[in-house]
Amino acid sequence: MPDYRERLWPTPWIFIVSLLLIPSSILVLAPVSLPAGIVTGIVLYLAVVGALSLTAPVIEVAEGRLRAGRAEIGIEHLGEAVPAVDAAARVELGTGLDARAFLVIRGWIRPVVRIPIVDPADPTPYWLVSSRRPNELAAAINGSRRPES
Repeated sequence: MPDYRERLWPTPWIFIVSLLLIPSSILVLAPVSLPAGIVTGIVLYLAVVGALSLTAPVIEVAEGRLRAGRAEIGIEHLGEAVPAVDAAARVELGTGLDARAFLVIRGWIRPVVRIPIVDPADPTPYWLVSSRRPNELAAAINGSRRPES
């Protein structure tokens, strides 16, 4: 059982806005064929929903490892995770961002967690990970480092 697990699903408004593909397709294809426009719009919408759902990364802390999307690293190589929300998250994603950082961020999730890499052989200074529950993710990472009693 993981200490922490979260899937970074898109927000509902993205699915609602994507519905505009249907009338757009109808508008473009109506002079040629109205049924083709409807079918194309529905197919495009389902493709977008499928792509957004299938590519939603998983953030997981389990068995002494942090997994973010397809990448994973041992907790022993991590410093203290720090959650950032609101203005602090804007700085982390903007002027405070290091180009060498590993990113698993989604634009529809504002809070992030900064996780320093303490392995001197790793050129990546830190991981920056989006999370809807940044305090819980940081606590799971920091708590996983404690030795068993």
